[in-house]
Amino acid sequence: MKCRGFKLGVNVDHVATLRQARGTVYPDPLEAARLCEKAGAHGITVHLREDRRHIQDADVARLRKALKIRLNLEMAATPAIIAIAIRMRPDEVCLVPEKRRELTTEGGLNVCGQRATLRRAVARLADAGIVVSLFVDPERRQLEAAAAIGASVVELHTGAYCDATGSRAQRELRRLIAGACYAHGLGLQVNAGHGINLANISGILRIPWLDTLNIGHSIVARAVLIGMRAAVREMLKAMAGYRGGLV
Repeated sequence: MKCRGFKLGVNVDHVATLRQARGTVYPDPLEAARLCEKAGAHGITVHLREDRRHIQDADVARLRKALKIRLNLEMAATPAIIAIAIRMRPDEVCLVPEKRRELTTEGGLNVCGQRATLRRAVARLADAGIVVSLFVDPERRQLEAAAAIGASVVELHTGAYCDATGSRAQRELRRLIAGACYAHGLGLQVNAGHGINLANISGILRIPWLDTLNIGHSIVARAVLIGMRAAVREMLKAMAGYRGGLV
């Protein structure tokens, strides 16, 4: 199914969350990823967290071996996780901020405040042939810093827009649109993710220069009710149905 140039990456972390809740071997994130692949997803995303609360090292290894579509590994820029990424060789990594007590990623990286650390991480990963993305808020100084340290991709944090309503949502959407335009002008590929669902996807798709949307929780939650293949196809249909519009 085509979706007007937008690509869909499906995050299957919460399939593993359900598995880890009971300490069983099911449901299997690889089986879920294969269903996403068959449904037309363009890539699979997993977050290998330091606390291993859902995705495990073995999951990443199995996904890397089995998938025909792109594997995107979300990760903190720590030496141990960087070493794992270099060994596993996903197609892409997305460096994200990570706190042990957070329910999910709460905001974008402070690239400006971590230039040296992130520059070294980007260089190591890029030298291994891995595309490097930075998860950032749509702020000019963060986007400028991302380009300056050698990242080729940014993933705009869409959570503030997705959680907002009314005039605040419109303000957040304008920020995302301005951020995407600025990032594109810096030569960065623009992806987006966090909090995206069927209720807010039409606004997200007004953001220019988008390449890939990484969507996880809402698709997995929908899959509980209608199945993974149907949930992925439903999202792809919503993406394909976009007709454009001004904010």
